[in-house]
Amino acid sequence: MTEYVLVMALVFLANAVPAFAPPTWTLLVWFELSYSLSGIALVLLGVLAATAGRALLAYYMRHLTRWMPRRYVENMHSAGSYLMQTRGRLAATLALFFVSPLSSAQLFAAAGIMKSVRLRPLLLAFALGRTITYSSYVAGARLVKRSSVGDILLESLRSPWAIAIQVFMVLIVVALGMRRWSHDEQPRRQESG
Repeated sequence: MTEYVLVMALVFLANAVPAFAPPTWTLLVWFELSYSLSGIALVLLGVLAATAGRALLAYYMRHLTRWMPRRYVENMHSAGSYLMQTRGRLAATLALFFVSPLSSAQLFAAAGIMKSVRLRPLLLAFALGRTITYSSYVAGARLVKRSSVGDILLESLRSPWAIAIQVFMVLIVVALGMRRWSHDEQPRRQESG
């Protein structure tokens, strides 16, 4: 029972930070290989804790906007409105949260800043997508025996590619807020008669 509480706490914390936490799947694989836990319970608790952590991340990013540059926040709000304007854009956004192979931390940080973006559908898409991916990782861990499971976690933190991807995703979130998304702010062309 203690191991399950530890799983939930670590997964929650890893998903509540905006960058540089180990991917949830590495934590789940480590617990799968290190302890005799139910794979189904491990996946379900992992999904619940990860979703709760991402919800907290988006929530506190939403409230940290008062300390962010006003122009950046306005641009992010405009970007959120742009994404929510049509069903096609909304569907694409939900699909991104469902299948994103990249870290979703920056996606949830951006969604939190974009106050016009409803978080519940994103969290639901995230939970459904992660149920599939975490199930495959935990099932795969049962088939693989490693001499040093800690290497999986350390590699995810020390890998130059993992660090570069995290930095790149943070820069994308910053760049997203630097772009003008509102058509109201664009200079209007005068029609010649």
